[in-house]
Amino acid sequence: MKKLVIVQCGGKKIWINNPYLGAVEARDAYTSPYFKKNRAYAERFSDRWVILSAKYGFLDPDDKITDYNVSFKQKKSQPISISDLRNQVFTKALNTFNEVVVLGGQEYLEAVEEAFKGINCKVLSPFEGLKIGERLSALNKVLIS
Repeated sequence: MKKLVIVQCGGKKIWINNPYLGAVEARDAYTSPYFKKNRAYAERFSDRWVILSAKYGFLDPDDKITDYNVSFKQKKSQPISISDLRNQVFTKALNTFNEVVVLGGQEYLEAVEEAFKGINCKVLSPFEGLKIGERLSALNKVLIS
């Protein structure tokens, strides 16, 4: 069974401390402890992992990005459309996985579910319903074992 892990992006980015840095690989752009734990999980337990950015959509870890402030929670920030996400599912061959694990909040899970609607795969959210601190604790337990 091929597993894709999708990690939510984060509001805390590398440009907070270095606004003139320019483009960086997506894996290094997000600096919160929550993102770092999700990344560690994804690197350990997936066949492939991507980051779901409200601006860029599905990012491979080595995709270069620049600073932005877009959120699925704030529609005024103009997040990527479900239609564009769905197109990326096919153009990036994300539709070839049997299992899609979403590590992120409800709005990210809903975006993934819509983007993968009708595709023959199982979409899972193992930490759904947990608060951030509880998610970090659960991730720590899984990563230690």
